[in-house]
Amino acid sequence: MKKWFVSTPEDALAIVLTALGIYLAVIIYTRVFGKRSFSKMSSFDFAMTVAVGSMIATTVLSSSVSLFEGIVGLLAIYSFQLTAAFFRRSKRFRRMVDNQPLLLMDGEHILEQNLKRARVTKGDLRSKLREANVIELSEVKAVIFETTGDIAVLHTSNPEKEVADWLLKDVIKDPESEYKGI
Repeated sequence: MKKWFVSTPEDALAIVLTALGIYLAVIIYTRVFGKRSFSKMSSFDFAMTVAVGSMIATTVLSSSVSLFEGIVGLLAIYSFQLTAAFFRRSKRFRRMVDNQPLLLMDGEHILEQNLKRARVTKGDLRSKLREANVIELSEVKAVIFETTGDIAVLHTSNPEKEVADWLLKDVIKDPESEYKGI
């Protein structure tokens, strides 16, 4: 327990220098591999973010992992992310590993089954509608549970405007037909 509150100046300096080194490595790798590394568009992106954070913490605070090992580990994680991004060009691979957006509201009609499937409550839905400044359900054109876990609200005060088909291209309206391969 005594070790919790005590550190030698050498240990503190090692932590600072390791933190600086791993921090610079993350900046360099992100510049080389691109900002997509920290987007939150897919499960791979989420895994990347968690893995990098864990790798940084372990490298900085664990004396059993050297700075060089941490930098090599980060390089491996960034390489995996790049490889996954390459394979995600394939529709088949993307469908296997990525979530697809799910329609929660079609116009002002709430799709109860989709709310259940997404584990979104009506309270969550109301909150997102308020956040999007919706004041009448008739303004809602579509509410989509995105692959990132975010909820997008498409709305307008013009009742004649429709959502462009392109925006709803990959959005699942009926999950049952989607999972049956229809």
